[in-house]
Amino acid sequence: MMNDMTRVERTVDSKAIKIAANNVQVHYGDTHAIKDVNVEIEDKTVTAFIGPSGCGKSTFLRCLNRMNDTIDICRVTGDILLDGEDIYDKRVDPVQLRAKVGMVFQKPNPFPKSIYDNVAYGPRIHGLAKNKAELDELVEKSLRRGAIWEEVKDRLDAPGTGLSGGQQQRLCIARAVATEPEVLLMDEPCSALDPIATAQVEELIDDLRKRYSVVIVTHSMQQAARVSQKTAFFHLGNLVEFGETGQIFTNPEDPRTESYITGRIG
Repeated sequence: MMNDMTRVERTVDSKAIKIAANNVQVHYGDTHAIKDVNVEIEDKTVTAFIGPSGCGKSTFLRCLNRMNDTIDICRVTGDILLDGEDIYDKRVDPVQLRAKVGMVFQKPNPFPKSIYDNVAYGPRIHGLAKNKAELDELVEKSLRRGAIWEEVKDRLDAPGTGLSGGQQQRLCIARAVATEPEVLLMDEPCSALDPIATAQVEELIDDLRKRYSVVIVTHSMQQAARVSQKTAFFHLGNLVEFGETGQIFTNPEDPRTESYITGRIG
């Protein structure tokens, strides 16, 4: 009963904790890339990871859906809990985990398939639609959530690779949400886009947080300030500071955070 009480108390004043990381360490061979990271990521919130290049923010992001499993020399220790369950438990299937924790990469990477098949791919693999009508409905809903339906609804058979860069990235977001995830990870999703496409994706991120916990790695402090409610500052593999975005940018507690935000490091 005590656990239930604790859970209630922790969610009354703020949103529920979606992901909790405790004492997470990441080694690439002999290199200690992530050092003792502890953080709680809220549901239906945009959390930004900021910091200089090579500080560990993307490495830590990739821990959240076990993408680092694909790197032979990478070793992850500590606990990462999704809704209280250890995602590194041997019984957890990484493929099923990645359906629940979707990812959008830096460079738009649509499959060499039609726009329709890009979005239908995940639901087909995971058996989310019983028939063609259900699949059609899921594809439309996902494209709407990716804020690209109106632009592509008359050419769903056209190749996804034929879209503009900004459209491709929104297609990739639609593909990520098609498996009905609970968390969306975004690794610098706008760095390959022009300012207009970036503004469209940022607007979309703000809309997506109504349904998902969104975690975004960004090299742009302005972007972090615009889209996120919580910000984590990484430096040399350490999570230096984590808190409300407004406070991190206007009144940081750690001098390293202040040095980065004012441009003295990074």
